[in-house]
Amino acid sequence: MSDAAGELKPTPGAKMVYLIRRKPTTSREELVAHWFANHMPLVIQAQHDQAAAGRRHAQRYIATLFDADRSGDHPWDGVAQLWWDRQLRMPAEPHGTEPTDTFQQKAEPYVPWATTEYVVIDGSEHLPVEPLTLNAPFPCTRSGLFKVTFLVKAKPGVDFDALFTHWLTVHGANVTTVMNAVGGFRYVISHSIDPAAEPYAGMAELYFRDASGWAAYRTSIKPDGMAEWVANEGTLVLPAHTEMIGIP
Repeated sequence: MSDAAGELKPTPGAKMVYLIRRKPTTSREELVAHWFANHMPLVIQAQHDQAAAGRRHAQRYIATLFDADRSGDHPWDGVAQLWWDRQLRMPAEPHGTEPTDTFQQKAEPYVPWATTEYVVIDGSEHLPVEPLTLNAPFPCTRSGLFKVTFLVKAKPGVDFDALFTHWLTVHGANVTTVMNAVGGFRYVISHSIDPAAEPYAGMAELYFRDASGWAAYRTSIKPDGMAEWVANEGTLVLPAHTEMIGIP
C-alpha cells in the first residue's frame, strides 16, 4: 500500500514463495490431491503449534494452482506463499529431498524464495474466505476468479535496483491504470530479496473477475520501458482459477 506521500510501502516481513512442480511419474490430479489433503494440514498444524509455543511462525499461507499453458504443459504446477516476520534461511538441501509426506513423494524437491511484497491494489474484499463446515475449516479453496502470475526473469547483468525502481513506479503505475480500466481488482508485486541468487527477479500477481478482464488487459497495456531489464525468454505468464487457503 502507499503512504500519505504516495510512495508504495512493502508488506512488513518477508513473503516466502515455493514454486511446485510434480515429478514426471505423478499426475496433476495426484499432486493436487496430496497437496490439499496431506501436505497443507501438516503445514497449518505446524504453524499453529509454533505460534502456541511462542515461536516464529507463518502468519498467512496461500497456494495457487496454475492452469496449463497453451501447449497443455505446466511449467510449474503451483506456488505456495507463506508470510513471515523475516526472511527464512535457505535449507541445507531442498525440501522433499527426503520426503516427509506423500505430497513430497509426488513433487520435485523445492526451495524457498524470499521476496518483499508490495500490494499495489488491495481488492481483498473480492477474495472471500469461506472455511469448510463439514470438515476441518482449513485448508479451504476459492475460485470465481482469474489470476495471472508473472514470474519475471531479468536479463543477464541487469541493474536490479534500476529494475525494481522502474517496476514499482513507472510500470506499476501503468499496470494500475489498465487494471482499473478493465476491472482488475488486485495487483501485487513481489521482489526477490536476493535477486542475483534466484531464477526470477520477482513476481507479479494480477486478479480479474474472469478471463475477459485479462483479455482486455492484454489489448490495453502499452510498453513502458520494462523490456530494458526483463528477458522475454524465461519469463512465465501463468493463469489460474483456484487458490487453496491454509492460513487466511
